[in-house]
Amino acid sequence: MEVVQVLHMNKGAGETSYSKNSLVQSKIINVAKPMMDEAIDEIMSSNLPLSSIGIADLGCSSGPNTLSVISEVLDVVYTTCCRIDRPSPELRVFLNDLFTNDFNNIFVSLPAFYENLRKEKGTEFGPCFISAIPGSFYSRLFPRNSLHFVHSSSILHWLSQVPLGLSSDSSGTAWNKGKIYVSKSSPPRVLEAYAKQFKNDFSLFLKSRSEEMVAGGRMVLSFMGRKSLDPTTVDSCYQWELLARALMSMVSDGLIEEEKVDSFNAPYYAPCVEELRMEVEEEGSFIMDRLEAFEIDWDGGGADPDDTSGNLASGERVAKTIRAVVVSMLESQFGSDIIDDLFTRYAQLVGDHLSNNKTKYINLVLSLIKQGH
Repeated sequence: MEVVQVLHMNKGAGETSYSKNSLVQSKIINVAKPMMDEAIDEIMSSNLPLSSIGIADLGCSSGPNTLSVISEVLDVVYTTCCRIDRPSPELRVFLNDLFTNDFNNIFVSLPAFYENLRKEKGTEFGPCFISAIPGSFYSRLFPRNSLHFVHSSSILHWLSQVPLGLSSDSSGTAWNKGKIYVSKSSPPRVLEAYAKQFKNDFSLFLKSRSEEMVAGGRMVLSFMGRKSLDPTTVDSCYQWELLARALMSMVSDGLIEEEKVDSFNAPYYAPCVEELRMEVEEEGSFIMDRLEAFEIDWDGGGADPDDTSGNLASGERVAKTIRAVVVSMLESQFGSDIIDDLFTRYAQLVGDHLSNNKTKYINLVLSLIKQGH
């Protein structure tokens, strides 16, 4: 599976689109806002030359969350400039995601965004230039010393590729049979392959950003992660365990070939706090300012108070959220015909799980400062 080609959120604005099913990601952005606001305030209050500042949102996706992040950034820039009586700078805003991202969905929203910006901030607010930068953030995207603030939310847990070494020999026999991510039954080499791939990817991410950011610039990054050193804890992998069970139930019913499940592994890794600290220290370009962990409901806490259908309804909301994120990869492996049935089964499994457990996602938010040279 070529991740760059198949990983994208579900496009458009329909009922199964990411645009309509990104409440969890919105909650994650909200819990990270205090750290993001503090980082931007520190930049604007610093002695850095700021006639023009570069701002990048990496893994911006599309839908309501994309421009809400940029709107928040601009609000803090404007508020800080007013408070310290500093001229408002020009703002160069770069929205980045993979080439397959639904950038058109963003572009059609920009006229209204610019109009609201003009009405709220007035003509004295520095001009804002928004552009799209497609490509993988596991490589260089921007010129040297061009960025002052970098934001990334709910995307760095996606790996650049499926980890190598998940087949046992040249015949392609799978080490992770019946699973699509790390699990309690995965052999140690599977866990090691995932941890190694994340380490390599995150190191490359930090190195790339270190060349693009000015000294004293800031980054705020949000990951799906875990509190425990053990990558097989329920809060870090159980959503994948249930999706694997839904796929294997379709194998049992003769709807999917078992070999296709065995050969599918998610390009995903939920790191722990210790892994992030170690990699930041080893790469050496950034100072860790803050690192906090937050719990997020699987369904984003988005239950309708008038909805009496209970845990199955929660299961359906979770299934829609996961479907909007992973459907492109699943269709690439299994075809589109099985998707509706798969997520009906998945919703039932999630609903059953939530009726007996209060499993939550662990979201890690990391604030970094670019060191000077």
